[in-house]
Amino acid sequence: MKILIIGGAGFIGSHYVRTLSADGVAVTVLDKLTYAGNPANLEGAAHEFVHGDICDAGLLAEVVPGHEVVVNFAAESHVDRSIDGAGEFVRTNVLGTQTLMQACLDAGTRRVVQVSTDEVYGSIDTGSWKEDAPVRPRSPYSAAKAGGDMIALAYAVTHGLPVSITRCGNNYGPHQYPEKVIPLFVTNLLRGRKVPLYGDGGNVRDWIHVDDHCAGIRLVAERGEPGEVYHIAGTAELTNTELTARLLAACGAGWDMVEHVEDRKGHDRRYSLDDSRLRALGYRPNIPFDQGLAETVRWYADNPDWWEAATDRRGGDGAGAGRRAGLAAVGAEQTGGTIA
Repeated sequence: MKILIIGGAGFIGSHYVRTLSADGVAVTVLDKLTYAGNPANLEGAAHEFVHGDICDAGLLAEVVPGHEVVVNFAAESHVDRSIDGAGEFVRTNVLGTQTLMQACLDAGTRRVVQVSTDEVYGSIDTGSWKEDAPVRPRSPYSAAKAGGDMIALAYAVTHGLPVSITRCGNNYGPHQYPEKVIPLFVTNLLRGRKVPLYGDGGNVRDWIHVDDHCAGIRLVAERGEPGEVYHIAGTAELTNTELTARLLAACGAGWDMVEHVEDRKGHDRRYSLDDSRLRALGYRPNIPFDQGLAETVRWYADNPDWWEAATDRRGGDGAGAGRRAGLAAVGAEQTGGTIA
């Protein structure tokens, strides 16, 4: 079997590539290598690499044929950046998804998985969303992801394209670009810099280790029903204040290193997913949050060359520099790649 991973040089996609490679699966990676797509994330993983854009229909027509499974991780995923400028988010997350779905249809691809986010549902005060909940996105990023999901489902209904969608909560783990809350806070604290906490710190997110997320995606790729949505829930539901406390403790820092900043526009209060449908297929997360967080903090402490080089590729506006990178802290959204 040969699998094509779109956006495979990013945080979540590269973890998926390494997992497949370790099992001897033949993998092709197509990635545009924007600021968060890093070839270093793929070191040690056997793969064929294609440098390209998901919106390039001609390139996809050449690359997609011959792959039995296509998994789409490609997305502009940072909420703060979408607030500052939504155009690239619509282009990649909506037009890019449509371009890929058409290429898969033309190629007769056997299985397609669209990786999405819990943020398409908006905010939920109590309980957890099921897969049939209406989408009510509240940021340009989540609206663009919802648009891509609707395109994918339309191809399933109209054309019979065998595509399934996964929606996940907040991911964490090694190799995550330092604009997201956990790597931003950790790298700031390792540098002796303060960390920004949005609003009252009461926004709630459900956290999942990237390895568990990838295990859920792989199960959907193998056993999911075409035209269906599958939730991949996290293992720890925390307020941003609770998460901050854990990160401070892990880095040996006190609350004097926290700077309270103005809340983000349209900041969703709480996300929560019901993943009963996926669990019925046999899914279970394997990494407890406290264990995974400790290992993640240790990885960033042990790999300063990686995250310093990653932020340098962006021209230095990574951890701690500039409004978007600074305020991206608590509430920086992730899916298929997003975090909030």
